[in-house]
Amino acid sequence: MRIGLVGKPNVGKSTTFSALTQTPVDIANYPFTTIEPNVGVAWIPLRQPCACATLRSKREDTGRLDPVSCEDPRKGSICMPNTGSCIAHHRLIPVTMVDVAGLVPGAHEGRGRGNQFLSDLARCDALIQVIDVSGSTDLEGNPVGLGGSNPVEEHEFLLGELDAWIRGIIQSSWKRGARRVQSEGDRALLTYLLDQLSGIGADENHISAGIASVLSEHPDSGVPWSWGESELITLARTVRTALFPISVAANKADKSEMESWAELSALVESSGGVLVPTSAEAELALTRASSARLIAHRPGIEGFTITQEGEDKLSEEQRQALSSISASLSKWKGGGLVGLVSEVVFGNLNKKVAYPVQDETHWVDGEGNILPDAILISEGTTAKGLAYAVHSDLGDGFIRATNARSGRVIGAEYEVVNGDVIRIHAK
Repeated sequence: MRIGLVGKPNVGKSTTFSALTQTPVDIANYPFTTIEPNVGVAWIPLRQPCACATLRSKREDTGRLDPVSCEDPRKGSICMPNTGSCIAHHRLIPVTMVDVAGLVPGAHEGRGRGNQFLSDLARCDALIQVIDVSGSTDLEGNPVGLGGSNPVEEHEFLLGELDAWIRGIIQSSWKRGARRVQSEGDRALLTYLLDQLSGIGADENHISAGIASVLSEHPDSGVPWSWGESELITLARTVRTALFPISVAANKADKSEMESWAELSALVESSGGVLVPTSAEAELALTRASSARLIAHRPGIEGFTITQEGEDKLSEEQRQALSSISASLSKWKGGGLVGLVSEVVFGNLNKKVAYPVQDETHWVDGEGNILPDAILISEGTTAKGLAYAVHSDLGDGFIRATNARSGRVIGAEYEVVNGDVIRIHAK
């Protein structure tokens, strides 16, 4: 799972990346602070309690486990995650974040980081555009003062660059593709486009939707080898919309009024995305205070508590600043940056979670670790598909599986339900 952070230079992408991943990167008030993409991991909470809550309840009911004590530092969680953590059955899972160099007008023609920027995006499952809703930078990333630019224009410019990039890929050998269609028929068009666009992740469904959009929006377009600029842009836009879902982190919301992003929010939501207002600087401050163990703050949960170390080290001024930051973030809907990533993963991409185990009775792996893995899977993933997600050898040797929650044996075509605990039997 890879989510790309995109946008023009100097809008706070690197700050957003650091706030999400706790990874130190160069942050400066000038364009192209980021040259090569930064890669890190954000930790997002599952939307439902960890499966260890069910296991604990079973063990308590049968007298095999005492009720949770107030001294329990994990507040009842009994799983042993290989990655992430789980406290009070609030389990965090990893999502890879990619902070790509700033995009400028003309990138599809090679300007700025150009084609390298666009290639970096091709491996992402979804994109989050960081937009300066205070309007303090122009499309080149140069400071222009608050209100000097239009957030809607900033969003549309990104969409236009992506569309032009995909159109350029299609056009690179369009005449050759058109000749194939003339000689081989309509199926050859889909085959040609799939050959051209599979490198950026497009599949047959994306291509079919693009062709259908051209026929719908341009009923007089004629045969494919006569298609011009407008038809190819329609095709590219449809493929891009399906291939790169785009949501928006409305950054610097603390320096602007809600009206400044209302139109942008409606535009993003009309395309299936989500907009969340935030202040990356404020979220980064909380992240750093948490990393320094001055406060206890978990992703996805509002507010924080000052630790004993914080009580000893924080000045009254610092405490007030942190409280002010927390109050500012809590007044905006959406849960901040972690809430946005969570919505992209579980909402836009409709990902589910499954827990593969080696023992369906005790819900442990081969070493006795309870529910060590929580794996993100796509809607419709089968039991055999889950086996492949765990390891290719399990998929190749798949025999059957067991649903640990129900105790029932399930076949290869069983569609995994969100929260399933599955034992895979393989050769």
